[in-house]
Amino acid sequence: MRKLLYLFVLIGIVSCKKEKVPVSPGNISIAEVVQANFKNNYTQEVSVQVSEENITINSTGLPDHKTPYWGRGHEMYEEFPGSNHANRNKTMTSFNYKMTIPIYPNESKFKEETSLGPVGMALNGVPIYNDYEGGGVLQENAWSTFDASGGHPGPREDYHYHSEVAHLTVNDDNLIGFLRDGFPVYGRKDMDGSYPNDLDENGGHTGTTSDFSESIYHYHITNEVYSTSSLYVIKSGAYHGSKGTFTQ
Repeated sequence: MRKLLYLFVLIGIVSCKKEKVPVSPGNISIAEVVQANFKNNYTQEVSVQVSEENITINSTGLPDHKTPYWGRGHEMYEEFPGSNHANRNKTMTSFNYKMTIPIYPNESKFKEETSLGPVGMALNGVPIYNDYEGGGVLQENAWSTFDASGGHPGPREDYHYHSEVAHLTVNDDNLIGFLRDGFPVYGRKDMDGSYPNDLDENGGHTGTTSDFSESIYHYHITNEVYSTSSLYVIKSGAYHGSKGTFTQ
């Protein structure tokens, strides 16, 4: 009886492990699109390295656009939008971010939920966060500290985006970056100018884009206003593929 019970447990463990194994690599390379689009027009400290299977993107994480978090007197300083204000972390600092993603991303059988911290990287090297902040979902005490590009620094003075990035996209179909699973993230619209109505629970669907002539899974910034914020969150839910690494 004990042997039979042990066999069932072992089968269960093996089955769980198998669920977390992604399917074989996809057949669409993102290498050329990544190499052509990742750049920072201000700090110029974004670089891309391509190996046989992966792409590594290095960045300081500092934005290449105006924000009050550059500090008064800085050439890139601007006031907060509306009644927004600085959070306790009034300045930004540079990091040695390194995001490694697959050249050929593909769907994972196990959909891992995104968590606190970087879930992707915008084309200018700034980390992308999901709809969580600190101990829970975004609240007014967080979004009231956003600059005009939906970003702010965290406790370690680590600047990042949560919502639609005015510097990169405003109600359009622009490519804004890639998530840690290697799949691209676009603005609120599809290439034909319409709002997609077939997004899955993780905010993505499969189709062609202005960057990919073959159908590829891609995420969209949600077209639904988040809570009472009047903002559009970049990412919520799980990854479609297996996430790569993001270190600093």
